[in-house]
Amino acid sequence: MPSTTNASSGRQSGKKKGRRARLLVIVLVLAVVAGIGYGAYWGVDSVRASLPQTTGSVQLDGLDGPVQVKRDNYGIPQIYASSDEDLFMAQGFVQAQDRFYEMDVRRHTTSGRLSEMFGKGQVKTDEFLRTLGWHRVAQKEYDSKLSPSTKKYLQAYSEGVNSYLSGKSGKAISAEYVALGLENDYKPQKWTPVDSVAWLKAMAWDLRGNMQDEIDRSLMTSRLGPKQIADLYPEYPYDRNKPIVQEGAYNSATQSFDSSAAGTQTQSGTTGAAGTGLTGNAEAPDGLQSQLGGLADVLDQIPDSAGLGPNGNGIGSNSWVVSGDHTITGKPLLANDPHLAPQLPSVWYQMGLHCTSLSAKCQYDATGYTFAGMPGVVIGHNQNISWGLTNSGADVTDLYLERFNGDGYLYDDKTVPFKTRKEVIKVAGGDSKTITVRETNNGPLVSDRNDELVKVGKKAPVGSSAPDRGDGYGVALRWTALDPGNTMDAVFEIDRAKNWTEFRKAAADFQVPSQNLTYADTEGHIGYQLPGRIPTRSKGDDGSLPSPGWSSEYKWTGYIKQAELPYEFDPKRGYIVTANQAVVGKDYPYTLTTDWGYGTRSQRITDLIKSKIDGGGKISTDDIRTMQMDNSSEIAKLLVPKLLKIDVKDKDVREAQQLLENWDYTQNPDSAAAAYFNSVWRNILKLAFGNKLPKELRVKGQCLSVTPVDNSGPADDDVKVRECGQRDADSAQPDGGDRWLEVVRKIINDEKNDWWRAPKTRTDKAAVNRDQLFARALGDARWDLTAKLGKDIDTWSWGRLHKLELKNQTLGTEGPGWLQYVLNRGPWKLGGGEAAVNATGWNAAGGYGVDWVPSMRMVVNLADLDKSKWINLTGASGHTFSAHYTDQTDKWVKGELLPWNFTEKAVGASTSDTLVLKP
Repeated sequence: MPSTTNASSGRQSGKKKGRRARLLVIVLVLAVVAGIGYGAYWGVDSVRASLPQTTGSVQLDGLDGPVQVKRDNYGIPQIYASSDEDLFMAQGFVQAQDRFYEMDVRRHTTSGRLSEMFGKGQVKTDEFLRTLGWHRVAQKEYDSKLSPSTKKYLQAYSEGVNSYLSGKSGKAISAEYVALGLENDYKPQKWTPVDSVAWLKAMAWDLRGNMQDEIDRSLMTSRLGPKQIADLYPEYPYDRNKPIVQEGAYNSATQSFDSSAAGTQTQSGTTGAAGTGLTGNAEAPDGLQSQLGGLADVLDQIPDSAGLGPNGNGIGSNSWVVSGDHTITGKPLLANDPHLAPQLPSVWYQMGLHCTSLSAKCQYDATGYTFAGMPGVVIGHNQNISWGLTNSGADVTDLYLERFNGDGYLYDDKTVPFKTRKEVIKVAGGDSKTITVRETNNGPLVSDRNDELVKVGKKAPVGSSAPDRGDGYGVALRWTALDPGNTMDAVFEIDRAKNWTEFRKAAADFQVPSQNLTYADTEGHIGYQLPGRIPTRSKGDDGSLPSPGWSSEYKWTGYIKQAELPYEFDPKRGYIVTANQAVVGKDYPYTLTTDWGYGTRSQRITDLIKSKIDGGGKISTDDIRTMQMDNSSEIAKLLVPKLLKIDVKDKDVREAQQLLENWDYTQNPDSAAAAYFNSVWRNILKLAFGNKLPKELRVKGQCLSVTPVDNSGPADDDVKVRECGQRDADSAQPDGGDRWLEVVRKIINDEKNDWWRAPKTRTDKAAVNRDQLFARALGDARWDLTAKLGKDIDTWSWGRLHKLELKNQTLGTEGPGWLQYVLNRGPWKLGGGEAAVNATGWNAAGGYGVDWVPSMRMVVNLADLDKSKWINLTGASGHTFSAHYTDQTDKWVKGELLPWNFTEKAVGASTSDTLVLKP
């Protein structure tokens, strides 16, 4: 149990809270006076009770020696200890000080126990999460897969968290517990090592690859034919956007392959027999439509607090490394900015972990970004190497159709009993609910978690090789993260790696999620490694569509060996760019995925680097910062020349069109042209593609009159039904990302392509070619922005449309208005956009608001680590009344970076508060 001395000097060290914080206190006091409680009243003591002690000393039972926690003016902690266990115990204590409520919500998420905190509204989410069994798998990993040293660190971390919690009421932990009415009664359960390990499952879930594409392609078959679906999933443009690995190897240094050759792993929207076992008909069964539509519904229920993005869509990241041959320092520069859903507090937690003296007893001197609730550093650098992460997009999930037969399922003409377990879901303020989880040999039956998913369509046009439909097919999920692994080992191994050889060895344990790892070291080397547990498939199955679960011919045959995964080391070109584009070219012997990102960002970054190098210049940290903020729209470069040729009759629309005439395609927040163009792009997508997609992919509540699909005969165009979209706005299609850019690029010069056709409306004639559709989009965008921004185009700006709002991921979205005001921040007007390097993503089907962002930015200077730079989206603290709740956001919006001190001397010079943890 911790005891405190000099506590009076510790509460934020007397820092001023600023006008906003004072207003929040007034709001809360007024709320008390007015009797507006949410579970319980807040008073001034509640407001300040949970702010951490940051100076003086605290006694921590279990420490071997004293530990110093030094915080700078932004509250970012740097921990100094004399043993590994003390270091990670202190990390647990400090993260709990700043972020325990966030940690608590996360562990309730990963264990499927959100209902215990938030009541019956989270039961469906808990049912789905219990079915996946993240916490169960994490327990197996801890019990049987992790190394003794990793377990020791996890235990030390947990002891640190629990030392902080000991004897504290909810009020003393975080203000959210007061708002939930848990200020006195709440007794948080002790933190466990498995709670930390389970968070890796949430990270893996949002970086799980092409599962949503697999669902979407299947759903499209209800309204589109094979050729149309293939149009919407074009092949990767290798002739234009280069893959990551261009001079690399696999298996051994002598086995090279030509990664830059055009025409690689086929990326198409195949909907035929190979992927599904369907024959003689390109359409998926109606029953499959119902089940996959319901599954997409369930996926939308997973809260953003559970993971890193809007239901797995739009997840990207940039990371690149430039060798010393091309930098002003003569040593490498490494940049990273993961693109994730905006959260408050940020998903990332900045800190440094330093041994006072490196030895076998104390092995770490690392700093960077980690997750609150997990020991170690996930992205950052140590004294020798630096590393960054981007999502590889490797296909690590497959959906399997399962033929039920009584209490079992069919497999190779035999009935196999389900593996079952009971799960009891406790509900705050209500009765517990017991569910039965069923699993096949392919994985858990996710179709059990939604009433719609158990229904079967009456018509299922499957081939003769498929079993009889009977009462319908189920849907099971095969996912690498549901097999126990030891990724947690890799976190610590990378943190203490000293060179490329040790880094690659550590990467071999980075199994889930599969990420692109960029590398640079102080000796001047740069590199790239694709790690991960990536499955191999049989029967010509490319993982792009659901597979027949009833046949062993479609099972996974194994995993690609680590030695066979692509890497690159000191390429002659002197730089490596990873931005979710294709990893390899056509000669690589395995299929990694059919759904790469299309390389728009990666090629723009490459072009920016090359333009500097080819001009004879050397790249600086500030050059990279400028690249990270690049707002150029590749979509606009393709479309604007065509749009300017449209003869517009309406003077108001012509006035808006003229905004594009001298535009440089830069999406700055004050740009009226960027606002208008993005609205035009949104309307082009809607007219050409969105209105032709099935309801399961369109935005919820948006309704159209459509011709019903009847597979029994030709459609009657005179018969119309009202059909409303069913998908959340942040995951609907067409989302406007670089896949849709590639779709449009393929047909842009085919002026009479069928996709350019759009039916007449009460106000518009039918469009029968590209220019007619573009003309309608120009007009629709004009009136859309008139409604949103006013008739005067001089007042328009992209930032007025494209706003970032930071919301507390629980009470900030569900609480009463006054509480949301207290917990949330914003809005901020942003530049950038979809497929830009400054990837402030928005979903064109749903609106203009910001759905994902560069969640942090960093530039590591391997010549002088103290001259590295970093920034977080929000701040170090999860306490709404802390000065460090969002104190980095304004700088983040402007593209500014903070000093990233590393050496003890530099850290000491920037320290404003020091807390000593004593044994």
